[in-house]
Amino acid sequence: MARLGAGGMGEVFLARTASGRPLALKTVHRDLSREPGFAERFAREIRTNDRVRSPWTVSVVDFSPPDTAPQWLATEYVAAPSLADWVHRHGPLPEPAVRCLARELSAALVSVRAAGVVHRDIKPGNVLLGAERPYLIDFGIARAVRDPRRTRTGTVMGTPGYLAPEQATGAVAAAPADVFSLAAVLVYAATGRSPFVARGEEPDLPALLYRIVHDEPLLDGVPDALLPLVGECLAKNPEQRPTAEEVRARLETAGEQEWHRVVPPALVAAAGSREAELRGLLAAAQPPVYAPVAAPPAPLTPPVPPATAPGTPRPAEDLVAAPSRTRKAVLAALAVALVAFVIVMIVPFGGGDGDGDGDGDGKDGTAPAGTPAPSPSGQSPAVTSLPAAWVGTWTGLGPGTPDADGVARARTQDFAVTVTLHAGAVGDVMGAQVSNLKEIGTGRNLGCTEALELRQMRGNTAVLAAVTSHPTDRSAAIDCPRGNLYLVTMTEPDRLTLESEGAQSAGAPAFLTRGR
Repeated sequence: MARLGAGGMGEVFLARTASGRPLALKTVHRDLSREPGFAERFAREIRTNDRVRSPWTVSVVDFSPPDTAPQWLATEYVAAPSLADWVHRHGPLPEPAVRCLARELSAALVSVRAAGVVHRDIKPGNVLLGAERPYLIDFGIARAVRDPRRTRTGTVMGTPGYLAPEQATGAVAAAPADVFSLAAVLVYAATGRSPFVARGEEPDLPALLYRIVHDEPLLDGVPDALLPLVGECLAKNPEQRPTAEEVRARLETAGEQEWHRVVPPALVAAAGSREAELRGLLAAAQPPVYAPVAAPPAPLTPPVPPATAPGTPRPAEDLVAAPSRTRKAVLAALAVALVAFVIVMIVPFGGGDGDGDGDGDGKDGTAPAGTPAPSPSGQSPAVTSLPAAWVGTWTGLGPGTPDADGVARARTQDFAVTVTLHAGAVGDVMGAQVSNLKEIGTGRNLGCTEALELRQMRGNTAVLAAVTSHPTDRSAAIDCPRGNLYLVTMTEPDRLTLESEGAQSAGAPAFLTRGR
């Protein structure tokens, strides 16, 4: 719906799912996509990202399948500025807000550690100042991208000024590096600068890395209540830093006010205004309609004739342009406003958050490869109940993930899915999805069972929401994701495709067939 900006990784667009969820859609530079091994790194890091689920993080919603160019990643969209952008424009946060930011981000870091993940690039540009709470974003993205900044000791992964000493020397960073970077971000929130840069300075990269490794941090301006803890978190030796859990425990103070009560009123107002603009744009945007692969069975709505069929009054491009003109003004205005609070991507040192040159293909706003084409004559009429042709039991068998590493992704055998659909109207719980997949080695069933509610029915496509979720094997000690949304399309009378609006299920069936 709008182009938000660009950075070292690629371009960012404002997008939406078929059910209307706003997304930040990040496309990868084509030269990165063509690098040997990048596709595997990208998929691995995105799956690692998706393991982090908490109130302080944004979830991966979808990402490009293998062999797609350009590659892309879609995450939940937060209509809020980054800490870097806000401080640059408005100055440091007030002391109560800095203390609350420390408490909230330490809780976020605990959730990261609970998922067994190390962020490795905590910086002001990766902290979003939402109206309800701050968010920590872009887990693992930096590790998927080849970083051009190198020193004699190896590759510098992260953002200079917020790196831990072990990162500055090219070592592999573990959990203590995130604690160091968190403290450096808090110094920035309180003072408007990195703890290793004096006000007004712009040291070159070697000088900055030297200071991080050898010099003491500059902590003037940090609130007295936080000063001892911040100093301990910035210890040169990783073993001397407190853990994320210890940091959170020390910041849990009775009587502390909630986030929305301590941030500047202008920030709350700005976030509210942006959210209202986003809601207006989502309401104005026509839901995408997917071109049927084959004529759906009765009584489904028949496919819309193509633009070249007899009786079509205008070419397809004119039809696309017509609705486009009605939204041109709001899109243009929103695109300008949204650039200020774009979800920031990895950028070269000295470039500033959100700065970049795009992917160079001259096609800003073009939908990524594989996006289904919209119907040229507008959206198909919605219906209020599940068509009779959908009722029944549908099954599929996927390959599982026998070649997975067994750490970031479980090694599993065949991935069996059964979906049972009953007659029902929009808003009814009218079905269930049961998955069964056994972990190689342990034999555990890692599948989940979900109750499905019909959220939308349009043409030959339904949107189903999982309103409950539990392990298929009730004795299995696994966590099943909650609130999954599914886009289900009847491509043939006895064939359904099942696409998740949550992260892709590796090894799942490509389609389901009607049970006999």
